[in-house]
Amino acid sequence: MSGLFKINDTVANKISYYHILLLMATLPFDMFYSHVVLISFGLHTLINLNKKTFRPVFKLRTLVLQSVFFISLFSLLYTINTTEGFNELGKRAIVIIFPILFCLNPIDLKKYRPQLFLFFSLICTAIIIYLYVDALVTIKHFSLPFKSLFSSAFNNHNFSEPINMHATFFSMQVALALIYLLSLLVKEQVFNKKVLYTICTLILIAGLIQLSSKSVCIALALIINIVLPYFLLQGVKRRRMVWITASLSVLLLACILYSGTLRERYINQLTEDLSPAKKGEVLDSRLARWTVVIKLIGKAPLAGYGAGAEVGLLHENFFNNKLYNSFINNLNAHNQYLSMLIKSGIIGLLVYMGTLAFGINISFQQKDLLFLSFMIIIIAVSFSENYLDVDKGLFYYAFFFPVFLFSNEQAVIDPELAKPS
Repeated sequence: MSGLFKINDTVANKISYYHILLLMATLPFDMFYSHVVLISFGLHTLINLNKKTFRPVFKLRTLVLQSVFFISLFSLLYTINTTEGFNELGKRAIVIIFPILFCLNPIDLKKYRPQLFLFFSLICTAIIIYLYVDALVTIKHFSLPFKSLFSSAFNNHNFSEPINMHATFFSMQVALALIYLLSLLVKEQVFNKKVLYTICTLILIAGLIQLSSKSVCIALALIINIVLPYFLLQGVKRRRMVWITASLSVLLLACILYSGTLRERYINQLTEDLSPAKKGEVLDSRLARWTVVIKLIGKAPLAGYGAGAEVGLLHENFFNNKLYNSFINNLNAHNQYLSMLIKSGIIGLLVYMGTLAFGINISFQQKDLLFLSFMIIIIAVSFSENYLDVDKGLFYYAFFFPVFLFSNEQAVIDPELAKPS
């Protein structure tokens, strides 16, 4: 574990490494901490800038990574809501910043990626433990029965509330940590490490069940049952792992069906979300909202209504269509693909989908399990959330995408500057 904090490199690269560790540690917490560390990392990179050590900035992969920002910039030219358009552009500026910083900073992400993700996985595990401890302290304080831990009072957003994180956005981080630990567990030979990874894996799985993000769990089911065996094993070992993961998935599904809370969250609410609007319903289903969104898209299909236009347009149309809960809560489309269509039309959607296809292609070329898992999680969550309109969703996308892409490239290092201190 000492290798997580002691690395053999130049002083500048050591500081860069610790900055990235801090960024990963602050991802599950309030945006203030992540932004402070990002500013510090940016200043450190600029102070130590050397043209002999950085990667080329103006390349296709950098443009692809920044494409989400350029979609907003383009659609700002014709937006029907200039104020919100500039707000959106400001939020998405982070998508421009991270690729540039990783181009200018000479740290070899490929070399340090294992340590970075092990640290991130341990941080996620520690936070899940904290959330369970907080829930148990609350139960004891109010003299509630222990079984209430598995009730809706400590499920989904109620479980992640102590760290002020949206359950789905935290689940995206936990899922990535889980996949990394599973990949280590499959290959690890040292007994003590195997035990540690197994314990952490079980804690993360328990946390994901408690967080109950349907889109992330669907993505994980695909990754664990198909992608992970395909990338890590061959022959008999691969078939054995498929049987094991499939059996565990069936067992987990049986537990969900047995538990009233989990059945309500995973089965009943999913069914309700995909049901058309009904008279007398207090809550509006996602399908009902998507129907309103699709009608608006049909009126401006090519270029949409512009950056920042989504919520204002939907607010009015939700009222006109008697979706009063969505109107009162000022909800967005809760679907990144539809959000792209309503803001920037078919043009924006094609650019976004092209970006996802680019990431998937590179992950397959490099046989990078974690990168492909990241892309699958992004694709799945895009069906249920406007994650690119929320700081933690944007940070997840803007930080991990270039980390994976640049960690599959060899850093350009000046031998004179690469001498460890």
